[in-house]
Amino acid sequence: MNPAPYLQPVAWGEMDALGHVNNAVYFRYMESARVAFLLAAGIDRLRHADGVGVILQSAQCRFRRPVRYPDTLSITSVVESIGDDRFTLAHEMTSRSLGEVAAIGSGVIVAYDYTRGVKAPLPPAWRSALEAARGPSGPGPVRSS
Repeated sequence: MNPAPYLQPVAWGEMDALGHVNNAVYFRYMESARVAFLLAAGIDRLRHADGVGVILQSAQCRFRRPVRYPDTLSITSVVESIGDDRFTLAHEMTSRSLGEVAAIGSGVIVAYDYTRGVKAPLPPAWRSALEAARGPSGPGPVRSS
């Protein structure tokens, strides 16, 4: 199961003085795609009743093409790897105006016990949902069709 691409409209105010989307904005785009992906994968509670939720450990992004308003990015997200207490979610952001990949990024998401303030094992239901949404092995996300 791979959820449908997340569509992210570009807002005029997201451009910087150089006339393209500011690099920091791509991390917000990935955040929105990540939350939509988790909800579509069936992880509809980002924090369980037992206090275990998700926390972003790290994020990275490679910028390939400048994006300008007006545009919409089609963001394809796949689970790249799954560990005992974390998983990596990769994102490919394709500009509809350019018809090209504008950026590729990823984030490491850790299961976190907010009550105790420590990492936690991935809950079994989350692991099953993530396994079902896992992409093929290899570097980078799967390109959207």
